[in-house]
Amino acid sequence: MSNFCGTSEITGARFSIYPMADNFVEIILTALEEVDTSKVWMETDDVSTCVRGRSEHVFDVVKAIFLASAKTGNHVVLQATFSNGCPGDSAGDVYLTESPERVNEEKSSQINQEVAVQFALYPMGIPSYMNVIVDQVKLAEKQGTFTKGVHYASRLDGDANAVFQTLEDAFGGAHDSDSTHIVMTMVISANSPSKKGNR
Repeated sequence: MSNFCGTSEITGARFSIYPMADNFVEIILTALEEVDTSKVWMETDDVSTCVRGRSEHVFDVVKAIFLASAKTGNHVVLQATFSNGCPGDSAGDVYLTESPERVNEEKSSQINQEVAVQFALYPMGIPSYMNVIVDQVKLAEKQGTFTKGVHYASRLDGDANAVFQTLEDAFGGAHDSDSTHIVMTMVISANSPSKKGNR
């Protein structure tokens, strides 16, 4: 891999989604069909899906796919890694010229879905990385989605649209720091039976 970062402004996310239902294949495929992915580079294999392009469109697509799966009422978990500034990441740069309007936002904003999230932020290449992380946790507190710190992550709870906004803002805040490569991992859960008191 080259150390050259291409345009470096391309954001990518690799995610896997797990509907806890017998018809999980149908749920996943239906969600992929419902979501407009025209503004991102996307590739799906037997393990995960990779989405790349402008940051706002990457978050737009990942959120829309998750909500399209979760609105079925089944317990759904999505695990994702977001990245910006990865050395050598340039394929798909053509999507950076897309207009900023989010093609799935109107539909996503109409879905009310409570979620729980654990996320971790990794601003690479700077000794002050902890300050960057603390700033984004304070942002989550201000937005009202932060619940608590847990080992190796921070927990967010609330409406999916609000939580995804916090995640995107935290990722963007880290991007605006001196870090040259931002990585964020997240696990998001909807309709968990344990939230209803079942163990």
